[in-house]
Amino acid sequence: MTHQPSPASDAPVSRCRWAETSPLLRTYHDEEWGVPVHESRMLWEMLMLEGFQAGLSWLTVLRRRDGFRKAFAEFDPVQVARFGEADVERLMLDPGIIRARAKIQATIGNARAYLAMQEQGEDFSTFCWGMVPGAPVYNTTGQVLTQSPASQALSKALKARGFKFVGPVIVYAWMQAVGMVVDHDPACFRYGVTG
Repeated sequence: MTHQPSPASDAPVSRCRWAETSPLLRTYHDEEWGVPVHESRMLWEMLMLEGFQAGLSWLTVLRRRDGFRKAFAEFDPVQVARFGEADVERLMLDPGIIRARAKIQATIGNARAYLAMQEQGEDFSTFCWGMVPGAPVYNTTGQVLTQSPASQALSKALKARGFKFVGPVIVYAWMQAVGMVVDHDPACFRYGVTG
């Protein structure tokens, strides 16, 4: 993934308002959020993290991202797909992640769904980006949606392939994060920056 360096801290910069609430969010906003991701495994990792975020703040997930990576074998779908009930119980005791049984079980099932797509010759990245013709889609209104017709269609297609915790709101947040939708405020210094 290409990272755009943060602007010099002494330079006045206009950012999306949500990014000004924490240094961690500011760095994430400046370097990752909205940067197009085309690598299948990384897209899957980000989708899993968005699923864990449901009902919580993204800052909660960011603070635990290293813990998630350690707990879920660096989000290697092959390894995660092999997790069984003993792994679920182990993860339920791991303070480095969000300990939600349904989300843990969904991540394991989603690894299996990801691999099933691969086995059927369906590349995850090609599939996901193919669901958003013309991506990245730029939001020029300054109004951020919670879901869109594209996130609804992608959510439905993922569910049909066996994925869980991929409702249209989660999928829309993921689409923003991985650059399918550019929802930076038009006044933000990151608006229009693709790398």
